[in-house]
Amino acid sequence: MADMGAFRDAVTAWAAGGPGGPARELATSLSVRTAVLLEGPSDSAAVDALAARRGRDLAAEGICVLPMGGAMSVGRFASLLGPSGLDLRLTGLCDEREQGFYVRALDRADAALDGLFVCAADLEDELIRALGVERVKELVAAEGDLRPLQTFLRQPAQQDRTAQQQLRRFFGTKKGRKIHYGRVLVEALDPARVPAPLSGLFAGL
Repeated sequence: MADMGAFRDAVTAWAAGGPGGPARELATSLSVRTAVLLEGPSDSAAVDALAARRGRDLAAEGICVLPMGGAMSVGRFASLLGPSGLDLRLTGLCDEREQGFYVRALDRADAALDGLFVCAADLEDELIRALGVERVKELVAAEGDLRPLQTFLRQPAQQDRTAQQQLRRFFGTKKGRKIHYGRVLVEALDPARVPAPLSGLFAGL
């Protein structure tokens, strides 16, 4: 039986130049109504983790969490999923530096996001600030990454960065680490301290 993962894969293939028929068929059979446009898989991991914590089955609600493989792809995905394509409701997260690009790309696609939630630097930065540096370091240690972190922090390039900036950089130094910690950091959040962009996104879903 097809699931939301199949729809996500079909849309990604369509955006890469493949046929749109499979995505259209799955959108109908799965009653997809909303696409959450995210820059990458670490953002998706965080959104999925928060949904699980809140007891929500987004797929069952007709909501597809869709990592696009980078902000530069937003115009293409919006044209396929918005009014000229599947006519889904669009919402999403972006980094502050990408906000203008999102707005321009969506305008060119004659699409509008029903809520664009902006992270000050990126979502990892938001999560680190919500948890605090010391708590994040405790989580890194619990995940078995304390020694790699200590090695990383000794690098000369890290000496002029703040502790928060160092942690953000560390999460991006190994393939899969940002995805892993996207989930770990969200699972550790106090429910009252969910970062505003994530909280706003979920309030509208």
